[in-house]
Amino acid sequence: MADSDPSAASPPVSSSSATDTASPPMLCAACAGATASWSSPPQWSDSSPPPAYRPIRSPAINAPTATASIVLAPVPQPLPVPPAEPPYRFEIPSKRISSPDDIRRFHSSEAGRHFVGFVATLSSSVRGRKLSDPIPSPLPAPLSGLLSLLHTLALWIDEIPPLPHASRYGNPAYRSWHARLTDEGHSLVVALFPPSDELHPAADELLPYLLDSFGNAYRIDYGTGHETNFAAFLYCLARLGLVKEDDYPALVLRVFATYLDLMRRLQITYSLEPAGSHGVWGLDDYHFLPFIFGSAQLIDHKYMKPKSIHNQDILDNFSNDYMYLACVAFVKKVKKGVFAEHSPMLDDISGVPNWSKVNSGMLKMYKAEVLEKVPIMQHFLFGSLIKCRVENLAKLN
Repeated sequence: MADSDPSAASPPVSSSSATDTASPPMLCAACAGATASWSSPPQWSDSSPPPAYRPIRSPAINAPTATASIVLAPVPQPLPVPPAEPPYRFEIPSKRISSPDDIRRFHSSEAGRHFVGFVATLSSSVRGRKLSDPIPSPLPAPLSGLLSLLHTLALWIDEIPPLPHASRYGNPAYRSWHARLTDEGHSLVVALFPPSDELHPAADELLPYLLDSFGNAYRIDYGTGHETNFAAFLYCLARLGLVKEDDYPALVLRVFATYLDLMRRLQITYSLEPAGSHGVWGLDDYHFLPFIFGSAQLIDHKYMKPKSIHNQDILDNFSNDYMYLACVAFVKKVKKGVFAEHSPMLDDISGVPNWSKVNSGMLKMYKAEVLEKVPIMQHFLFGSLIKCRVENLAKLN
């Protein structure tokens, strides 16, 4: 039987196939053996365009989007706290904000303007001051009482250790800590008032602010909204005349600094989840106010500039004196990797030429990114000391 004609059994070889056959085989980098041949990918066409370019550091979903409006916004200015006048009509505060319109009305109201002005006044009061600077002694009784209150809450952490827990966030022991705060909070607030004082009924109005100042027991989380409630608690004390404007430096450098230390312990001990974190596009997973007060501390500093946050020696030696540096040091401690990648906003701010610009930018950003955000402010409380314009805001309860 004759052999079959090879040309009849095999298709004709194209010129491109001949070229491919003639080219040397590709070698595997691991074993040096020949690999399967491959052809060039098809060219992009109108019907099959290339994928859209995505940068390595693409913005997060909740990245700040109103950058231009923040830059053009006026800097919040210090304002005196209007004193509450008798006859007092204290009430249990409640939530009143549910929409952007409610936010706008709040900020156009006297209560909104004075609350923002209170934060700006606290910032201005510590300009150029270190945490270790001497404070007039003895401290006024309300400030000593606040420090005693925070010290008591810190002792409870030692008495309520964290439970064995596999999850990254949310140690259930925090609920026991917060339940104790709920049980004993009223007596802690009353202790801030002078004996036999007519202000004692105000404890019922101040207590919800205090309870919301340390996180949410159900979600086991903490964020800038809870921090804002602590600022509101201090604002109410100022309205009642328990905290004077002359006390503001001590209020920030002693009381708020102690509050910040307590919150860091709670966050680490009970693994509190960041509430509504901006991720890498936020200043800090938990806090905002210490960046405002801390940048004010560093205004006109002779040697330290915003870019000094990249100097580890400066962070190691001066974090105990400046809140801003302490916050950056904490971020570097809990977040691993390249600083510019896990904290791009802080890295960008370090390029600002001076601390005064940083401070004014922080105040504007706090108003825009915290006090003007419905997801945060929907939990803000209104009573007789921080009033809601009920003729414009719909009551939710």
